[in-house]
Formats: sequence, structure tokens, C-alpha cells
Amino acid sequence: MTTEARFRQLLAAVRGLVRCDAAALLRLLPEEGEPVLQPVAVDGLAEEALGRRFPAAAHPRLARLLESGDGLRFAADAGLPDPYDGLLEHQQELEAVHDCMGAPLRVDGRVWGLVTLDALDPHAFDEVGPQRLAAVVRLLEAGIAAEDTIATLARRAAQEQALARAVRRHSPRELLGRSPAMVRLRAEIDTVAASDLTVLILGETGVGKELVAERLHARSTRQDRPLVQINCAALPETLADSELFGHKRGAFTGAVADRVGKFELADGGTLLLDEVGELPLPVQAKLLRVLQSGDVQRPGSDRVQRVDVRVLAATNRDLREEVARGRFRADLYHRLSVYPLRVPALRERGRDVLALAGSFLEENQHRLGARNLRLSPAASQALLAHDWPGNVRELEHLISRAALRALAAAGRAGRWIAIEPEHLGLGEGASVARHAPTDDGTRGVREPGMPRDPIALPVDTTADAGVDTAVDATGLGLRAATEQFQRRWIEDALRRHGGAMAAAAREAGMDRSNFLRLLRRLGIALPR
Repeated sequence: MTTEARFRQLLAAVRGLVRCDAAALLRLLPEEGEPVLQPVAVDGLAEEALGRRFPAAAHPRLARLLESGDGLRFAADAGLPDPYDGLLEHQQELEAVHDCMGAPLRVDGRVWGLVTLDALDPHAFDEVGPQRLAAVVRLLEAGIAAEDTIATLARRAAQEQALARAVRRHSPRELLGRSPAMVRLRAEIDTVAASDLTVLILGETGVGKELVAERLHARSTRQDRPLVQINCAALPETLADSELFGHKRGAFTGAVADRVGKFELADGGTLLLDEVGELPLPVQAKLLRVLQSGDVQRPGSDRVQRVDVRVLAATNRDLREEVARGRFRADLYHRLSVYPLRVPALRERGRDVLALAGSFLEENQHRLGARNLRLSPAASQALLAHDWPGNVRELEHLISRAALRALAAAGRAGRWIAIEPEHLGLGEGASVARHAPTDDGTRGVREPGMPRDPIALPVDTTADAGVDTAVDATGLGLRAATEQFQRRWIEDALRRHGGAMAAAAREAGMDRSNFLRLLRRLGIALPR
């Protein structure tokens, strides 16, 4: 049963105690300024009354009832306009003289709202004394308190369920490594963790930005509160309000129940905005308002809630360049980058690769039920010689594959299993990995802090297809020349496949959604 249905049951019980033609339950809205009352249930009034709001300053009868201690009955000749004139159900014509009474309702010592009783007979309430009116008030207050308790428990249960789904699960992994770059990073994290400053975590794809966020949260004063993560890259603009701020039931088509937003879930804790550089501009504006004021308002709700959230943001994009290109708001960038932290790429960490490989071997050893997975000296040298374009994530996947291959080759009978270079398979697709074009159009080794989002375009694809993709790079920077090459390659691929997006994406070695995003970024007209 809905809250409105339970309130209607309460009004039906009231009409059993007091004979009247209409009864209404009005709630005092928690708005600043003059008090405003909104009907939450009516009995005997037209349904349109539920869509009305009654400012007390514009309705003297309601204002008098709010100020009264135990309620009052208006005299027939009071001369005060009635807020329900013309709203009585099935009323054929307006009758100016009728009986009217009401009382304020209190829950937990605060005024919750009003009950109003109306009758067309001006003597209908002659026999309703203070005791009967007090009984009506007690009945309603008890029912409202019970309903508030039910609603609070339901909200708490929904919030706990949503929190269980959204909370960032702490992995057992640590920020391993003794390289100078990692020592500096851990020192920086420990410096800023105890503060409430907003931190912008920068780094290429796969370097472990999530682990940095976990360490920041674990060493903060909010460590006992949730760490909630939202993937901004998977946040459609149409659902951004609902994901970030929640919504009330009925706020839009399909909103069949109240929803708690990520900011409310993270109240008192930490919110990680992962891939924040992917946010559409309209969503950036809404996010900026919350970061500036700390106030969250669910779509469809009049209630503004203040939240206490420490915000962390992570991105593999160069946000300063995104600002220069008009793809990211400058004010939001400055709001997020109060304390920037750059996570070093794996190629900058020297022998840390061996410590990380050992950790991944330990995980695979337990997962596969294998004995003593070990790197051979030759495999260790091969790992140290690789440039790791996919960073730690690439190393993790490579070690998982190598463990499976070594186990399949050696079996489970030996005391230990050696990972050899042939198990690593570092030669597989090496040319693609080293020269994969990135989201910002660059290839090969990047400057520190530049983003990486590998796109598996084989270097010799265009040569095999017999397509002339030569680029006149005279006067162009590396980024512009690479974008020009990508644009020409994609246009030729679309022509070869008759405009078939899926076929062109397969040739590019990309999934269709990322291929479509690349087309839009390069300004390529989408085929019909």
C-alpha cells in the first residue's frame, strides 16, 4: 500500500468520527521563507486539489489554523476566503456559507501540517467539541508517525541495498613498488589523504588509479564510511541526474520508485568519479553546482539535502587540453584539480614490474591450484625489456595467460612451475601494442601524464588494403597529423565496407561504441 493510500484510510477514519462533506490532510513543505501547505490526501475534494499548493500568506484560514494551538472552528460569518471553494467533489454550484474547522498536526514535537474538515451544512460541527477534535488529532498524529517510521525504514533499506551495489569494494592489492616514482606517489597520497581536499588522479589507462583512490580513502578520516564509485564513461546524459542525484517516484516516465543518488549514498564518505573526462558538458554543469554548494535536490522533489562528500576524480585524459578544446568546463577542472596526483606509467617504474608480476603470480597460483609459480631469469629479463603500453593491467592479463600456458605445459606434478619467455608471449601483437594510436591521437611513448586508450589498429592494415593514407604533415603537430591519418583511414574503411559501421569497426579492431565515439571526436559524418 502506498503512502497516499494509507493517508486516505486515515481520512476515512476521521469521517467516521466527524460527519463532514470533505476532509484534507495537508503537509507543511520544508521550504525556506513563508510556510506552504500541500495536500497529501483528500476525501470529498476533487482530485485536482492534490496538485495545488497553498501558501499560508495567501490563505488566511490556513494561516490561522497553523497558529492555533489545538485547532479552531471558523464562524459562518468569519468573512475569510475558503481555499477549497469550487473544489468540493461533485459540487454543482459554489455555496458560500458552510462549516469549517481544522487543527495543526505535530510529529516529534514539530508541526507536520494540518487537517481540515468542511461541511456544506453551516451547523454540521455544532456537536463537535474540543474533546472529539482532540481525538481526531491524536488519531492522525499516530497514523502519520507510523507512516513516517515505515517510510524511513523503507528508505533506509533501499539506501542500504543501493549502497551495497554501488560501494567500492576494497581489493586486497596494495600500491607495490620501490621505484622513486612510487615512493613519491605514496608520500603524496599520505600527505593529502587526511584532508578533505578534492583530488584529481591522473594517469594512463591501466596504471592503477583505482588503487590510489582506495589508499586515499583508507588513510582519510572517512575510512569507516563508504567509498562509492561511479563510472562517468558509462553515464548517459539522459540518466545523469538520476545516477548522481537520485529521483522521486513519478519525476519522469519510468520513475516507478524513489531512487537514491550516488551523492546521497556517499554522504559522510568518499565519491570516486572515474573517467570524469568522459562527462558530457550538460552533466558537467550539474556536477559543478553540487560541488560548489554541497546541496543535492532529487529530480521531482522539493527537498534540498546538504551532503558531506569528499570527491576524488580520475581520468586518463589531459583535462587542460580538453578545456582548451572546449570539451571540458574550465571551472569544473579547477574545482576538481585542487590537489592533482599523477600515477606513473609502468615503463617509468623500473624493476617494480617484477614485484607486480610476483603478486599476480601469487594470485594465479591460488586461483589455479598450482604449486610455486616462478619467473625464470629469462622471463624476468623479458618483462624488464618490455615497454608496457597497457601498464599494470596489461601485465596482470599477461601473467594470467602465462600461468595457464605454463601449467598446461608442465602439469601439476612438479614442485614448482617455471614461467618462460614463450609462456609470456610478448611477441604477440607487439608491433600493435607499441604503436597503438591513443585517444588523443599520439603513438608510441608518451609524455608523462598524457592519456592512453589503445585502439588496436594494425600498422600495416592500410597497406594490405591497398589504400593510400599518406598524410602531408607539413606544418602539423604530431597530434594533428595523427588525427588526419586516423580520419583518412576511417573514411576509406567506411567506403570499403559501404558505410557499414560494424564491419569498419571490426577491421579497426574496436567495438562499435568506441568506434562511433572516435568518429564523432574526429568530426567524421556518420553514414546513414
